[in-house]
Amino acid sequence: MDAMSSLRRHPYAKWIGLALIAATLIALPFVLAIAGTAWVRITNLAILFVLLSLGLNIVVGFAGLLDLGYIAFYAVGAYVYALLASPHFGLHLPWWMILPIGAAVACLFGILLGTPTLKLRGDYLAIVTLGFGEIIRIFLNNLSEPFNLTNGPKGITTIDSIKLFGLDFANNTQLGDLVLSGTIKYYYFLLAVLVVVIVVNLRLQNSRIGRAWEAIREDELAARAMGINTRNMKLLAFAMGASFGGVAGGMFSAIHGFISPESFILTESVMVLSMVVLGGMGNIWGVILGAVLLSFVPEILRYTVGADVQARLFGRSLIDPDVLRMLPFGRAMVAMMLFRPAGILPSAVRKRELAVPKGETA
Repeated sequence: MDAMSSLRRHPYAKWIGLALIAATLIALPFVLAIAGTAWVRITNLAILFVLLSLGLNIVVGFAGLLDLGYIAFYAVGAYVYALLASPHFGLHLPWWMILPIGAAVACLFGILLGTPTLKLRGDYLAIVTLGFGEIIRIFLNNLSEPFNLTNGPKGITTIDSIKLFGLDFANNTQLGDLVLSGTIKYYYFLLAVLVVVIVVNLRLQNSRIGRAWEAIREDELAARAMGINTRNMKLLAFAMGASFGGVAGGMFSAIHGFISPESFILTESVMVLSMVVLGGMGNIWGVILGAVLLSFVPEILRYTVGADVQARLFGRSLIDPDVLRMLPFGRAMVAMMLFRPAGILPSAVRKRELAVPKGETA
């Protein structure tokens, strides 16, 4: 213990730790590629879910506003990118121009959602945001007539990939003896965006705005009495959270090259919210952990208890693999509510709130 504590107090311990983490993340896609390109794709999807979870954490974790329609902002960002970088309208703008536009449009939709819900809390706010998410999906499904804006349920295809420094992320790139597939290039791009988003989140959490959101979450009436403009702060939370969802949606479009309304159903919103709750609302690192766990565990189960494995063990498939993939969500939520209601890595404030005083039983 003395050796560990002295190591932690070492002036370069923090930087050595960061260097080790950076080296691991840089080497990770090549290690995963040994097991198959599919695992690199799953990692990219996990990073997208981390971005979504960090955006939702601003609304739910920092400001305490329950949002069940967050996937709508993801859809808005995805469709903005698709419409501005595909043959649908004949526009092929560069990604560095479209992503900020997508974030701004999603931000506007966040304000449109937040404005009529300023006086709502708890279940009522959840119902309104749930309706908002479904309204966006229904609009995307039906805005093909009389003017074809979204191409309806057929979706938008042949979306432009990201091009950076002359590299097309849709194709393989040869660097000496090293071959960088498009999946690996997208991994590094997503990782760079994730680092920026984490830094922004950390700065927000420790700023006056972050403390104002925390005050509103704990007691909105007391926060208003202390001079906090709760209306503007809540709208800012919706707008900031939505903008992160818009950026993630734009990258989703670029990576897959195709989007349709079926990619933005209610289940996706519930999944992102589950990641935030499981990891620990209000704790950035806990939210990242929750997103990574709930992204990888279902995929691991797909390969370990899928139909092929069941057929080899029992002679036939006993349980639908899709059911088994969703099973961890229910089990994890029930277990967390029973044993760690604040999440795996809760924020210090929520941990104190949910702590059972000595002499009392849970």
